[in-house]
Amino acid sequence: MAVKTKELKLDIERIGVVSAIVTQPDNARACYVLAHGAGADMQHAFMEKVAAGLADRGIATFRFNFPYMEKKQGRPDQPAVAHAAIRTAVAEAARLCPGLKLVAGGKSFGGRMTSQAQSKAALPGVRGLAFLGFPLHADKKPSAERAEHLAGIAIPMLFLQGTRDGLADLGILKPVIAALGAKATLHEVEGGDHSFVVLKKSGRSNEQALTEVLDTLAAWIDGLG
Repeated sequence: MAVKTKELKLDIERIGVVSAIVTQPDNARACYVLAHGAGADMQHAFMEKVAAGLADRGIATFRFNFPYMEKKQGRPDQPAVAHAAIRTAVAEAARLCPGLKLVAGGKSFGGRMTSQAQSKAALPGVRGLAFLGFPLHADKKPSAERAEHLAGIAIPMLFLQGTRDGLADLGILKPVIAALGAKATLHEVEGGDHSFVVLKKSGRSNEQALTEVLDTLAAWIDGLG
């Protein structure tokens, strides 16, 4: 399967220019706007593996840097800035991948900023949101406050969560997802941490855990109306 990778610049109105990467297999049937986590940019190994794995499954990805990461600043952008970056990325992904089913979300912080943006005003054309480790709370500080905005989202949501994720106590997350009803789906990755890394004693590799994540994500995208 031929896969095209294109690097480009994304101009976020009144904020600045950031880097972006489109990875598109020639038989793509969907495009996932994939936002990075708080501590690593769009070219982090995890992001690269997700983009490559989804391309193998016929799904394009649109990755981009948030402005703070582009400028190599340590502190994440304010939500309004992150939301603007996501909206610009979604619009550009739709332009570059016309006719493809469009989904959005991402790793940790990127996924949460995407859900916040969607809750404030629907992202045009986006059929569903997929979270690769939703950061429900700070490490060892269980709380559900970060999930309150999810009730305002009308489109389907997929939560891919490791059972050892220190940023998402499943005892708190499960009731949150249950309250969202049929639009929300939880898939637990047994033994996975916040990045789906598993312990050696689990009997399987990190690659096998990530394969489970990507297979589940691809099947969910295919099931979207």
